[in-house]
Amino acid sequence: MSEKNEQMTPELKAFIEEWKDKPGNLIMVLHQVQQTYGYIPRNIAIEISELLAVPLAKIYGVVTFYNFFKLQKAGKYIAQVCLGTACYLRGGDDLIKEFEKQLGVGVNATTPDGLFSVEAVRCLGCCGLAPVVVVNGEVYGKLTKDGVAGIIEKYRKLG
Repeated sequence: MSEKNEQMTPELKAFIEEWKDKPGNLIMVLHQVQQTYGYIPRNIAIEISELLAVPLAKIYGVVTFYNFFKLQKAGKYIAQVCLGTACYLRGGDDLIKEFEKQLGVGVNATTPDGLFSVEAVRCLGCCGLAPVVVVNGEVYGKLTKDGVAGIIEKYRKLG
């Protein structure tokens, strides 16, 4: 999926101006960018670098350090595969591999059609249902590799 050149919103520019001279401004600005676009677009990161007089390398250092920040727009449907202890021991890693195989993308990537993203998460709090996958808030518990295709098909039909 090719990244389009996002335009910085007037609200985001005002937010940056408000935080420009405050300590911790970079994290706050990046959170606002993530909230606005769903990820950190490269051209916006470049503008932030100029507006805050912060090296682009520092911005990318922060973005890649914190798991919350995304460098690619997520798919319409985000499959979060739990890899917490209970889920991992009951096949969570196999579920990740099956999603990757069927969608043709790795973890934290988005399918070329923009429909799906796969994320590995540490715990979804559904240990009794392990292994668990959550797609846009819908929980799929005691899932096996054989169930992955049905989940993907369900969301493909929804478009």
